[in-house]
Amino acid sequence: MTVARTICLGFMAVIAVGTILLMMPFSTSNGTWNNLIVALFTSTSAVCVTGLSVVDPGTYFSFWGQFFIALLAQIGGLGYMTTTTFLILLIGRRFDMRQKIAIQQALDRPGMSGSAQVIRSIIATTLIFEITGVFLLLPAFVPEYGWSKGLWLAIFHSINAWNNAGFSLFKDNLIGYQSSFLVVFTITTLIIFGGIGYQVILEIYLWLRDRILKKTQNQIFSLDFKVATSTTLILLFLGVVAFFCIEIRNPETFGSLNLRDQILVAWFQSVTPRTAGFNTIDIGKMTTAGLFITIALMFLGASPGGTGGGMKTTTLRVLTSCTKAILQGKEEVLLYDRKIAISLILKAVGVLVGSVATVILATILISLTDPTLDFIQILFEVVSAFATVGLSTGITASISTAAKLILIVTMYVGRVGVLLLMSAVLGDPRPTRIHYPEENLLVG
Repeated sequence: MTVARTICLGFMAVIAVGTILLMMPFSTSNGTWNNLIVALFTSTSAVCVTGLSVVDPGTYFSFWGQFFIALLAQIGGLGYMTTTTFLILLIGRRFDMRQKIAIQQALDRPGMSGSAQVIRSIIATTLIFEITGVFLLLPAFVPEYGWSKGLWLAIFHSINAWNNAGFSLFKDNLIGYQSSFLVVFTITTLIIFGGIGYQVILEIYLWLRDRILKKTQNQIFSLDFKVATSTTLILLFLGVVAFFCIEIRNPETFGSLNLRDQILVAWFQSVTPRTAGFNTIDIGKMTTAGLFITIALMFLGASPGGTGGGMKTTTLRVLTSCTKAILQGKEEVLLYDRKIAISLILKAVGVLVGSVATVILATILISLTDPTLDFIQILFEVVSAFATVGLSTGITASISTAAKLILIVTMYVGRVGVLLLMSAVLGDPRPTRIHYPEENLLVG
């Protein structure tokens, strides 16, 4: 079995186990057996760190059901290979070359050396951020709900924010906390760092350590760091400005708020499409322009190596750099004075084409199964599922069973990745030794 198939089947196995657990009577608040579609959809959404839900998790599921959702989101955020490798390390076993290759592909690392140390560092980083998030959220939840429920709310939302899952135990998600600076700051910080990737966090840590220790040798940031951080900051800034300008006159979202809360809501709405799924406004009441901007941000997604989905920031920068090179008449694609390899350009094009094809196909199929829905609502739901975001205009619970199954498949494809899934189906690609003659072709 190929490495790609191992990873894809691993995610399927976790989803299957999660479905069985969520079907049990002790997982539902009324103590009865859960509906298969509800359990399957919720398990897939949790493992794929999406956050779309056909029921209200806070009232439909018992504590154990909510616990399983948080656990599945944790496993899904870390990734199947990271989780299984960590368990292997816990019991003291050594993993072979095949497992090292699987880790390399799952984490998109250039080499296989130091895989065990990387896994330990990822787990440690995850725990540090999530525990910090819990302590920051306690002052917001404990005074209102008491220690036991307040602590669980802090744990659940911290896990979901870091893993970019987006499940909330509040019926209106986080709309009730849209003016709480503490909640908005904590959730958005966890979302950004969870989605930006472990490599970026490590380089930030090394830079801070060198600054504190006053080392003379400066930390040299990698191209991954420069591209991920700069693209993330640009998209966040553009998102804030766009949402503020577009929704400012909409009394259903921004219009009725004061300036401070409008800025907080615009900031949160700029962060959450990449790719967390929490919301502090009613998404279904946004303007069409606001919805379309959200769709664009969801499709672009987070950064490689993080817990988010989407096309990824690095893919966007490679493609925009290709366009820039063409317009300038250059034959090389450059990023921060570094040449981008042709193989990476081809990979970026493949990700774009595969992502667009998946979204188009899913949108067409749901349009056929649920013809009464608006096109913008269907497109929004599909992109949210594919980019593993979890935002919804409110139609998730009311769509047909066939549409729910389509969204389940879309979430799965978005989580494992289009190229990895194709490798699992077609087998690992093998470079050819045959070279054909070049010929010009009219393009554009």
